Amino acid sequence: MTLSRRQALGLGAAAFLTGVFSGRNLVSAVESGTLTIAYNVNLPSFDPTVGPSAVNPSIQAIYRSVFDQFIGQGPDLSFQPGLLTAWGWNDDKTKVWMDVREGVTWHDGSPFTPEDVVWSLNRAADEKTGNPIQFIWSTAGNYTIDGNRITGDVLRFEPTFFKWMAFLTGYILPKAYYEKVGPEGFEKAPIGTGPYMVDAYEGNAFLRLKANENYFGGKPAFDTVVFKFVPDGTSRVAELESGASDITLEIPYEEFDRLKGTDGFAGVATPISDIGMIFLNNIEVMLDKNVRLAAHHAIDKKAIVDRLLRGYGVPIDTLEAPEYDAYDPSIVVGFDPEKAKSLLAASGFSTDKPAKFKIQTTRGFKPKDYEMIQAIVGMWRKVGIEAEIEVYEIAKHYELRAADQLAPAAFYNWGNAIGDPTTSTGFAMFGPSPHSVWNTDDLDGMIGPLWGEKDEEKRIAGWKAVSKYIAEEGYVIPLLQYAQPLLYKATLKVTPNVSGALQPTLVSPA
Repeated sequence: MTLSRRQALGLGAAAFLTGVFSGRNLVSAVESGTLTIAYNVNLPSFDPTVGPSAVNPSIQAIYRSVFDQFIGQGPDLSFQPGLLTAWGWNDDKTKVWMDVREGVTWHDGSPFTPEDVVWSLNRAADEKTGNPIQFIWSTAGNYTIDGNRITGDVLRFEPTFFKWMAFLTGYILPKAYYEKVGPEGFEKAPIGTGPYMVDAYEGNAFLRLKANENYFGGKPAFDTVVFKFVPDGTSRVAELESGASDITLEIPYEEFDRLKGTDGFAGVATPISDIGMIFLNNIEVMLDKNVRLAAHHAIDKKAIVDRLLRGYGVPIDTLEAPEYDAYDPSIVVGFDPEKAKSLLAASGFSTDKPAKFKIQTTRGFKPKDYEMIQAIVGMWRKVGIEAEIEVYEIAKHYELRAADQLAPAAFYNWGNAIGDPTTSTGFAMFGPSPHSVWNTDDLDGMIGPLWGEKDEEKRIAGWKAVSKYIAEEGYVIPLLQYAQPLLYKATLKVTPNVSGALQPTLVSPA
């Protein structure tokens, strides 16, 4: 099947997707050898190491299909050998060492080498390349190669350095090929070492992948994988019901409950490492501590989980979910609308004279995201807060957040598949971080020393103290830990991924 861009656009995205793909996919994936995924987010870029999309947890399933990471990660978030088979620090943590996997080839047939690893690390550490996690990768350098062993200097001790190798931007790219074709050429024809190779791509419509028969982890279960970009949750349900797709994710929970037990369908919804939160920007009324705390106390999180999400979720009061290393259940903010009214009154606000600000949110990116913000705005209105809702695509959120231009409040789904406090509370709340919009000296002064703390017990205790202070000051509004709904044809077997990444390699014939 080959269509030009003009032909695809002439058909229109909807007609193209249903008319071209659905007929084939009415046949089961097991019979056709093609797995079709109704996916909830578009793919803005093929380079998994630069730009805002590189830190979008929702795209990692695609990236992990085409590229391999330095260190692998199982569906239970355990670290596993990837393109590195072993790694670590020396005794005094002044050196890093890595052993590189042998016998791997790139999608163009060229050999994967330790030079690719060093080039990828140096490129990630160079602030000119635009890696959003550059300040992590730049903590080590001066790499040398001896056979398949790479050693380097610790320039500043970073306790999560190797954890990041299994997380966002932790991908190895082909040195010779990338230098030959450049960034634009790589976007047109990306190659990796992963289980699937790029076969066809139509922005905002679909990505088709074909199996890498030479994959070091073994040939994948399906010859072809199609990611169909379907941002609307209701449309993703229709994809499954019509037979046009084999599996989808992040659909409305009532639809999940309706379909998961019906003939021909199966489903699973398990807690994942993603949390729902409301960023607060230190601008306008959010400079008022009373307003911030009132906004938090006014939200009935349990009611949101029970009524909107049908019980699929866990209310939280910090940016540390129960599975994270620095989770502290003793930190509780609590639902207290009367206290919210009192706090607002102390700053001169009431239902007759409300505190006003804008809140931004996605719609359909996560189950009931927009409806959840609608409910929260209603709760705020009862205590003396009037919030205007602005809906945008997730890509716009990344753009505004990177430029520190989010509204005073902005809903977001934060993924932390490595469970470390630096990659949740740290990056979200540390002013110099490109992922934070809260910038105050008091909080930065508490967080700063923790980045390089070598004593692990002291480091975790420090992050718990930070979480307590943030809760007391109202610098962010954590909402809940998500349970991710996966709905699929009963002919498939699916292993849920606690990271939330719907990787084709975790799907096989039943």
